[in-house]
Amino acid sequence: MTDRPDTDDPITEIRPDVYDLTLTRDPARYRAFLFDWDRPTLVDCGPAANAGTLLDRIETLDIVPERVVLTHADHDHVGGFDAVVDSYDPTTWVPQESTLSTEHSPDHRYDHETTVGPFTAVHVPGHTADNYALVASDHDLVVMGDAMIGADWRGLPAGYFLLVEAVYSDDLATAERNLERLQTYEFDAGLVFHGSSVFTDARRKLDRFLEFPNKGTWSDPD
Repeated sequence: MTDRPDTDDPITEIRPDVYDLTLTRDPARYRAFLFDWDRPTLVDCGPAANAGTLLDRIETLDIVPERVVLTHADHDHVGGFDAVVDSYDPTTWVPQESTLSTEHSPDHRYDHETTVGPFTAVHVPGHTADNYALVASDHDLVVMGDAMIGADWRGLPAGYFLLVEAVYSDDLATAERNLERLQTYEFDAGLVFHGSSVFTDARRKLDRFLEFPNKGTWSDPD
């Protein structure tokens, strides 16, 4: 599978049994991911305003989520949480650092290196304190949460990563340093929530982003 920009399809099977559910494109693209693996698993729930669209996408696929995992508690990832729980009564997993303002409490709290089905949770704070990536080593992919976004979100070629914008992040320097935790794992695809995902060589491209020239030798002249 080659890297390409986002398609116009609201539901795209981007890998076998892995579905990109586009919830809105205007003014920005929001999405969730549905994995029909060991147990059908929904990762993130989009904004509250698009909860109905999320449920429609799930109904179209006719795959009932048995597990919901939130990568972090930003509004565009947690907004549809209550609607999904009301509709499907899945088992829910939420980062231990997350503060939720939802009607339903999570069934489980997870932290760094917790195993959630086929996923290993990797804490990558910086964008937010509760941001996680989810590595599925047996499936050769990682769900980035908001650890990174697609480069074409900022007008660059698709198929590469960028950090989330500073205006939306707590601490970009911390976010970049903590990305090194993902270098412990192998993966070919990196799925993002904003911009186009990286479908090939994602780990190598992450390495190239992090191992920039003279890394470790720079010092503040002051």
